[in-house]
This record gives sequence, C-alpha cells and structure tokens, in this order.
Amino acid sequence: MSTYRQIYYQIVFGTKNREHTISEEFEHDLYKYIWGIIDKHKCKLYRINSMPDHIHIFSDLHPTVCLSDYIKDIKVASSIWIKESGKFPNFTSWQEGYGAFTYSIRERDMIINYIKKQKEHHKKESFFDEYKRLLKENGIEFDEKYLL
Repeated sequence: MSTYRQIYYQIVFGTKNREHTISEEFEHDLYKYIWGIIDKHKCKLYRINSMPDHIHIFSDLHPTVCLSDYIKDIKVASSIWIKESGKFPNFTSWQEGYGAFTYSIRERDMIINYIKKQKEHHKKESFFDEYKRLLKENGIEFDEKYLL
C-alpha cells in the first residue's frame, strides 16, 4: 500500500537579532535555493516569502521527514549558501528557534495568499506582533521574553 499524506506547515523564522539582512534584490535567489532543499526532502513548496528580518515557508512535510530536522537542514544549508554567495553581506545567521504551524486543506489557499502578501501585510503589523498573533491563534503558550 502507498503512503498518502496531507501535512501542511507554515514555518517562520528570523534572522539573528532580527537584523535586516535579507535584501529584496536577491531574495528570489534565496527562495530558489531553499526550494531545492525542500525538494531534496521530498516535500512540496507551496509559497515562500520574506521580509528583511524573517522568512515564511509554506510546504507539506513528507512522512519520512522529522520537522525539526527539516527546519534545521533548511536553516543550516541556506545560511551556508547565503554567506558563500556574497549576496547578503550583513547576514550572520538565522535565529535559533522557529515557529511551525499546521493547516488543513481548507486553509491552504488562505495561507498561500497570506504569505504572498507579506510585504503589504507588514506595512500594518510588525514581525513581533505577527509572531505573537500566530502563536495565539494556534493556541501556543509563550513567554514574550523569548520572542526577542
């Protein structure tokens, strides 16, 4: 019997100290690189977008892949590529943690659209406020001192 799945994750993580180091000029190169990592894990990328200080990835998760390993691989490999490419000279690293939020098939298009419109969205809401809202909407308890 084949294995079937429907495991959608919105993954959010920031640059170290929320520094503005992801430039719009080369962000699509970064997205293509991350897409390759995702594809290597047999996962499907639905949408990726970023702001200068954080990134959103919406993908499914292959059943053979552990979420924490998946995110670690994306962060480690992309961090190395960012530094070697020379396209993001002020980038030092990604932050340690991340947010990972699950969604159903009924919410898929809404999340794709939300991530697509990140730049427009962040004219009204800061990353800090967005992240707190995502945590609250998903029923995740948190201490604000660990969000900075």
